[in-house]
Amino acid sequence: MIANTNTKNPNSLLEVALAKVPKAFRTKLTTSYLAIKKNCLAMRHDSAGMAVAKFCEAVIRLLQEKVHGSHTPFGTRIANFADECRRLVSAPVTQASESERVVLPRALVFLYTMRNKRGIGHVGGDVDANAIDIAAMARTADWILCELIRINHGMSLEEAQDLVDGLSVRQLPIIWEVAGKKRVLKDGLVAKDQVLVLLYSSVDSAVLFEDLCDWVEYSNPGVFKSKVIGALHKARLLEFDRETETVTLSPKGVQYVENTLL
Repeated sequence: MIANTNTKNPNSLLEVALAKVPKAFRTKLTTSYLAIKKNCLAMRHDSAGMAVAKFCEAVIRLLQEKVHGSHTPFGTRIANFADECRRLVSAPVTQASESERVVLPRALVFLYTMRNKRGIGHVGGDVDANAIDIAAMARTADWILCELIRINHGMSLEEAQDLVDGLSVRQLPIIWEVAGKKRVLKDGLVAKDQVLVLLYSSVDSAVLFEDLCDWVEYSNPGVFKSKVIGALHKARLLEFDRETETVTLSPKGVQYVENTLL
């Protein structure tokens, strides 16, 4: 995420930093990049992997436009991503910088290959290396965006450097998985917010009530069920199935976590 996000909107900061990038590319870049960061913080590996793919698709089209003067239209599939990156590397010298022609395409090949070949977003991978792989991909996306800001910044050099430095800071994940449990690492969250963040990390599946109570380390399960889960259910931030004793985050809950807690 970005430095000083407590006082400034990260999306607006990126919009300013990438002001010289045409809006069609800029919007997709910022949206996909922030999705990577949000999903990494919440340990949602598959969703982060999907955001990485969208980020790569946006960056390569921007580089195509800068190097070749035209790009593959959004919505049209790029048949071979690696070959398209090689076309950029082997292109004759143009007005594009060496970084745009040579360095960034090679970084994209690594990022796109990691996303496609390491089982993220796919079923049946031999090794579950999602956590470390996503961390590597997130850091690579950080570097790519920092390089694009350096090349295209629409602010003073000092401001651009501050923003790049902020983007490069390693972020502490909100959720820590340890010994079959999940723990919320973000300080100051009340039990209700901890529940919502934990559910957000498992947004595609229901979570057992007893697991949530254990993960939050709530001392009284009865009070936890009535005062915390019951209140969130009444507010439609989650759905509590009393027959199966499972809890599922609602779309309203997802919106609250993304807009308020992340």
